[in-house]
Amino acid sequence: MEMFWIILVIFLIGIAFYTFRVLREYERGVIFFLGRFQTVKGPGLIVVIPGIQQIVKVDLRMLVYDVPSQDVISRDNISVKVSAVIYFRVVDAEKAIINVEDFFEATSQLAQTTLRSILGQHELDEMLAQRDKLNAGIQTLLDEQTESWGIKVANVEIKHIDLDESMIRAIAKQAEAERERRAKVIHATGELEASEKLLEAAVTLSAQPQALQLRYMQTLTEIAGDRSSIIVFPLPIDLINSLRSPPLSSIETPEDNDD
Repeated sequence: MEMFWIILVIFLIGIAFYTFRVLREYERGVIFFLGRFQTVKGPGLIVVIPGIQQIVKVDLRMLVYDVPSQDVISRDNISVKVSAVIYFRVVDAEKAIINVEDFFEATSQLAQTTLRSILGQHELDEMLAQRDKLNAGIQTLLDEQTESWGIKVANVEIKHIDLDESMIRAIAKQAEAERERRAKVIHATGELEASEKLLEAAVTLSAQPQALQLRYMQTLTEIAGDRSSIIVFPLPIDLINSLRSPPLSSIETPEDNDD
């Protein structure tokens, strides 16, 4: 008789263990009644009738999937290896269990193919310089395709874009050539602006002879401060004419005064 009660207690404990379930705040339980979907329960204490109802737990927390390195051929026929990381979570537990066998595996495989498809439509320069745009494009496409699975793709980040050594050297040469081109353009622009300013100064000085003489005297003063002992400097003919005495024909003679 005592053995009967012991067995009965153990049976009731087992029944209670399978009947009463506690789901955490981030968990949901998809309940099936005789194989058909019934409802989604949780969080907290829920009741599941053993043998009649079945429960499948679903974690609603953010999941992180590290996409392995993928071989991608860019639009300009350059082979690169690209790796990324994807953040997604379940927003509809019913769809995540009923519409797809393994939502994590399905999302991971879809992420790999989408990564190759999207990046293959862009050139290498765009992959290197426009990562934010590419991340947004991949995230949008993944989110649209996984919506029927009850999955929300929150973010996609491209981690590494690995190139061959030969391609790295080619990109370095291209960058160096671009820097030299910009330097030459900047130098030519400076020469053009300087020539325009010199032309304006020449026009101004030619219109004012006094300004030209002042500039001439200023230049002499600057050169005089140099350590050179001998300075040979041409004297402008205009300055000589201004300093030359008046012609003899303009000097009055005594005979002219007598007249």
